[in-house]
Amino acid sequence: MTAKDPRAPLLARLAALIADETRAACLLALLDGRAWTAGELARHAGVAASTLSEHLGKLVAGGVLAEERQGRHRYVRLADAGVAQLVEDLAAQVAPGDVRRPRNLRASSAGSAMARGRTCYDHLAGRLGITVTDALTARGLLVQDTGFALTDAGVRWFADAGIGLDRGSRRPLARACLDWTERRPHLAGVAGAALCWHALDAGWCVRIGSERAVRVTVLGERALAGLLGIDAAVLR
Repeated sequence: MTAKDPRAPLLARLAALIADETRAACLLALLDGRAWTAGELARHAGVAASTLSEHLGKLVAGGVLAEERQGRHRYVRLADAGVAQLVEDLAAQVAPGDVRRPRNLRASSAGSAMARGRTCYDHLAGRLGITVTDALTARGLLVQDTGFALTDAGVRWFADAGIGLDRGSRRPLARACLDWTERRPHLAGVAGAALCWHALDAGWCVRIGSERAVRVTVLGERALAGLLGIDAAVLR
């Protein structure tokens, strides 16, 4: 009889942390890469602040969330990129037909905006993320044959575009992340994060609404057309 894998109880404990609808709602909200207050998450999840506080305590104790305090305010964020990848990968396993249809026009519009373009922790996702990934691949800057990898030309492209890459990071330079709306992989990793934050800092994209949706600006349309030959109409 073989010995039980010592990781089994740890995996079960992690799965139990996520296997709650309120905690799952919080984790999905925190995929925007920002820190949220407990009150904001309570309103988002539709539960009382006291209830949410208990859930957050479990997630922080389990190492899934990191906690920060500023004065009277308590902020939480996803512990690291690995947790974000886990949440996004699990979300991608939910079949589109299993997701409830929007209850009203506002919810429908928000869902459309998220599908069009959003942040996935620290990289671009949705149709925007897929379009950028496809453009990088078509130009030989990114290869997807055996996992995602930047080519030498791709590394030079980032440098020429003024987008710095943290080559000392422990994260992979390029990584595939399955997009839960497009059902195809988009660019994540160091390169995906650098491109996303540059797009936001340079004004190529702006956040819209209270969730993760982003919109490409006119400046962004011009930049992506010039750098990657992306048709502006595809981004709208």
